[in-house]
Formats: sequence, C-alpha cells, structure tokens
Amino acid sequence: NNNDIEVYDTKNKRKILTTLNFLRQQKEQGLKRPNRCLADFIIPKEENRKDVIGGFAVTAGIGVEEACIKYEKNNDDYSSIMLKALADRLAEGAAEYMHEKVRKELWGYAKNESYSNEDLIKEKYLGIRPAPGYPACPDHSEKLKLFQLLEADKKIKVSLTENFAMSPAASVSGWYFSHPESAYFGIGKIGNDQVKKIAKTREEKISITKKFLSSNIE
Repeated sequence: NNNDIEVYDTKNKRKILTTLNFLRQQKEQGLKRPNRCLADFIIPKEENRKDVIGGFAVTAGIGVEEACIKYEKNNDDYSSIMLKALADRLAEGAAEYMHEKVRKELWGYAKNESYSNEDLIKEKYLGIRPAPGYPACPDHSEKLKLFQLLEADKKIKVSLTENFAMSPAASVSGWYFSHPESAYFGIGKIGNDQVKKIAKTREEKISITKKFLSSNIE
C-alpha cells in the first residue's frame, strides 16, 4: 500500500497483523533510474492478488556472553575475542543457509539454483534479505514488528534491547523478498513528508519517529 506493506493473517485474510513502514528514495537517482522503496517488490494492494514477504531471525550466540565473561575473568581476552568472532560468522552462515533453503525448498522459486561459494558471496542468487537498520530499511525500530511476527524471543530466545539491538549479539534478522528485480540500495536523505506519514501511521509522536530516522532526515 504505497510505501507500506500490510501483512495479513493467513487464517483471517481480512485481518492485518501489522503494517511495515518502508522509506522511498527522494534524491534524484539519475536518468531512467527509479526512486526505489522495498514495498515496490510486493504486488500493489489495488491489484487484489496474494503476495508473500518473509521474515527470519537466526542466532549462534546462546551462551557466548557467559563463556566470554569466564575467559575475561581468567585474563584470556584472546579466547573471548575469537569466540565472539566465531559466533558472528556462524550467525551469518546460518542466515545464508536459511535464505538458500527458502529459495530452493520453502518457497521453491529457485529449485535448480547452483552457485559456487564465490557466486554466493557476490549474491548472484534471486531475491534479497535486507535487515532493519541497513541502507534500504534504515529504521531499527521496525525490528520490533519483525520479532513480534516471528515470536523470536519465545522460539529461539532472541530478544531486542530498548535500542533495538539483538540479544544475543551474534544474531541476524531481516526480511525476504523474492521479486526477480529485487536489489539492495540505499535510501539516502529523506524529507519531512515521509517522516510525518510514518508517524501518523504508527500513531506515535513525530519526535520519536525523527529519532529513529535521524541519520536519513534532510
């Protein structure tokens, strides 16, 4: 619905579970280049056809903080640093694995996909998995909707801090888009018109919305 994505209950197709608020590029992008928004990769509401957006959260951080505290108490900072680094890499690997599973099995739109590790690093596969807080969707507060939809805290013990950081730290979360033209991009600077619209949609004070979008406001 314009720059928003309405997520419906599969059992009650008229019930909106949540509305995801995305931003649109407002700076001129150059000749024949559109001003993108992630919502562009979902079928418009007026077409009255079903479309799907995915969400994911993975972690490799359960128990890592406790282990690192023990290492640090024993003056073993090296083991603490290495454990954190390893957990981060495993979490990223889990995110990559889950995305492949979605493409090949769960959604199955790329069943015959076959890429080398180099191709995977270059993200040559079809579809994207942008994360709240990154250039295409810079608002970290949108993680709250993602985590509520997934019941991440209940199911895999991953929660959000008051500033929307993930705990445990070695965790990755985001959205799945399968549109063949879906691609990563940066929003850049936006005007107050988008800020006001999102504040109205969320029914929150505009000062709060501005806080969440401060790095992107013109």
